[in-house]
Amino acid sequence: MTVVVRRATLGDLGDLVPLFSDYRSFYEQRQDPDTARRFLHERLSRNESTIFLAHLDGVMDTAPAGFTQLYPMFSSVRAAKVFVLNDLYVAERARRRGVALALLSAAAEYGQREGAIRLELETMPDNHDAQALYRGHGWRPYDETLRFRLPLA
Repeated sequence: MTVVVRRATLGDLGDLVPLFSDYRSFYEQRQDPDTARRFLHERLSRNESTIFLAHLDGVMDTAPAGFTQLYPMFSSVRAAKVFVLNDLYVAERARRRGVALALLSAAAEYGQREGAIRLELETMPDNHDAQALYRGHGWRPYDETLRFRLPLA
């Protein structure tokens, strides 16, 4: 099974919206293709994120098998770029076929090319499959700080 990963463009919105909607549903958000399209269009058109699409068997004219989305961030202490791997989703039909690993690899290669010092992600405590994947490919838990959040909306 060959997985081909490429960077998404605005022209890929039609393929991205169903995947992104399914991803949001996984996190108990209602299916809302209009919100998904608007959100993704804003990120891509403003160059606020980098999205990679994965296709099985290199067949680019079929629905993509998964995607990942990276957001740039900066470490003031290290005076360097960091990427937050905020989204990683593989369509149910494509799971356990190397898609997630191919997307993670593409994200790491992109981060290195862009001069980032690290990638960061977080996952739900009960998502043991994802945690095993991350640990198995060099990702390490980072427990040296406490995360806080201030709700604004």
